[in-house]
Amino acid sequence: MAGIVLVDLALLLLTALLFVTLAKRVRQPAVMGEIVAGIALGPSLLGLLPGDLPEVLFPPEARPYLEVLAQLGLVLFMFGIGYRLSLSHVKGVGRHIALVSLSSVALPFAMGAALALLLFPWLDQSQLRTEGVLGPALFLGAAMSITAFPVLARIILERGLQKQRVGTVALISAAIQDVIAWSVLAVVATMVTAGGAWSFGRTIVGALLFVLAMIYVARPALAWLLAPERRWAGNSMIVHVTLCSGLLASAWVTDQIGLHAVFGAFLFGTVVPRRHIDATAPEVPERIDQTSLLLLPVFFTVTGLSVDLSTLGTQGFVMVLAVVAVACAGKFLGAAGAARLTGASGRESMVLGILLNARGLTELIVLNVGLSLGALDTRLFTAMVVMAVVTTLMTGPLLSRFHRDTEPGSPVVRRPAEQIGKGAVQ
Repeated sequence: MAGIVLVDLALLLLTALLFVTLAKRVRQPAVMGEIVAGIALGPSLLGLLPGDLPEVLFPPEARPYLEVLAQLGLVLFMFGIGYRLSLSHVKGVGRHIALVSLSSVALPFAMGAALALLLFPWLDQSQLRTEGVLGPALFLGAAMSITAFPVLARIILERGLQKQRVGTVALISAAIQDVIAWSVLAVVATMVTAGGAWSFGRTIVGALLFVLAMIYVARPALAWLLAPERRWAGNSMIVHVTLCSGLLASAWVTDQIGLHAVFGAFLFGTVVPRRHIDATAPEVPERIDQTSLLLLPVFFTVTGLSVDLSTLGTQGFVMVLAVVAVACAGKFLGAAGAARLTGASGRESMVLGILLNARGLTELIVLNVGLSLGALDTRLFTAMVVMAVVTTLMTGPLLSRFHRDTEPGSPVVRRPAEQIGKGAVQ
């Protein structure tokens, strides 16, 4: 079995490299190549060839091992997102940012929940772990509200928008939206997994205690342990082991509470003292990033194995069209409309709506959470994955059409590039 898993890893990494190269040639973020590669290795493309190749190359007995590796890559990645998430630059930006952020979360959430109500009769009830439409409605609303902050940061960097007002607003808004959306998603996950009032209350109490422990116990403990004045400061091995052990333990705790493991890794990343690490062992977070980027193609492949476009049928095709339309309309109208109301120009408002419509990797993480929790069936999951790919692929061409003075490869200043793009998905 170990041999099969090793061969699978080699295959999916080489496939990801091929698609990343193609993505860069068509001016798409590298992560889009990895996502499409994962889908291509599944039944949607490889499965169309004779011989049932997905089952042969990725047999059922090998998939649990791949899923463990995918989960590891996922929690490492979410730690990096939490580690580099900073809202300190939001202070004093005024109602413009606040209105854009809240509007581009609230409108997609409401439209996604409404769409779930319409599509609910078409869902396979045997695949859902919740009774009634509340779980799918809340989850679909939360999933529609997500903006892929890492992918967005990379797009803004490549287009040279980081020094323009629209780029700054988009980045700050996306950061705020991610905090709101992940908070809402945590609540939705709690509601979906709770089997009753007692179970729900226990999960809520456990989640609150975990958050308090992170803030009032883990944060000061890490600040003391990793302080530059400690005699072991600068020992990258100690820092590396501390961070990896902490994020994995935190991921396990949230999984045991009833939430998904990604929440624990993300929250641990937010409480890590960045200044201490940047002063003593700045290479450690970069190493964790590189490990996560190496394992993320496994996550995309595991996701792709659950996506089968050939089984959508007429109803599934309608689902795809409806999901893409609602996702684009909700984000674009929410962001562009709010920006226009607060005094932004028509073109700036349009560009902001285009930028915040990108979903990418973050959306796939959310969708996998929903599928594992039983809030989605496989057909709606497939439709949402298609939406994530389409909304991210369309970002570059639309920017070229409506914001022609920004093209990929625009010269940028090194320092801002590091601040925006460091640790982001390539």
